[in-house]
Amino acid sequence: MTLAAGIAELGLSLPTATEGKLEAFMALLAKWNKSYNLTAIRDRDQMVTHHLLDSLAVLPHLGAINTLADVGSGAGLPGLTLAIARPELRVTSVEASQKKVAFQHQAKIELKLTNVSIHCGRVERLKGVFDGVISRAFSDLAEFVGLAGHLSGRLLAMKGAYPEAEIAALPAGWRLAEAVKLNVPGLAAERHLLILERT
Repeated sequence: MTLAAGIAELGLSLPTATEGKLEAFMALLAKWNKSYNLTAIRDRDQMVTHHLLDSLAVLPHLGAINTLADVGSGAGLPGLTLAIARPELRVTSVEASQKKVAFQHQAKIELKLTNVSIHCGRVERLKGVFDGVISRAFSDLAEFVGLAGHLSGRLLAMKGAYPEAEIAALPAGWRLAEAVKLNVPGLAAERHLLILERT
């Protein structure tokens, strides 16, 4: 699965320059990964599907979000990917691992991502208000709400299989507003985007 084919299959219309930037981001990730073990995925094709296309699949569901915090962002997924695809989106990437933050800073510099700010530290200590907060395989939903709920009344959780037990255990004051089944090109596994809102 090529990146261009995957973007087309997702129905996204991205400028050619954006595809080039996404390819450059992936090349930089692969290069750093050899020394710093940022991700368990080493195969280039898997990086396209499991990282880039998996992140881009949520793009049509961001709606009117203009400021987005990505918590537990790891190597900048999905935050940096979304920032590349939507230059008008202001992304704050939150990650506690210094080596992963160092990689993100390098990516920001090399790819000239002026719409990205990077916070090294724990999410519960972050201050600010955002239109939305996103996480990818970060924690269960109740913990996500507990750690990041002070940042926004709209939380977007990227999950694998539909987590019925986690949804049933949502804390008081929060509800599942929408559950979107994501079809990621080239990826056989289940993917869901759960949009939580403060009641």
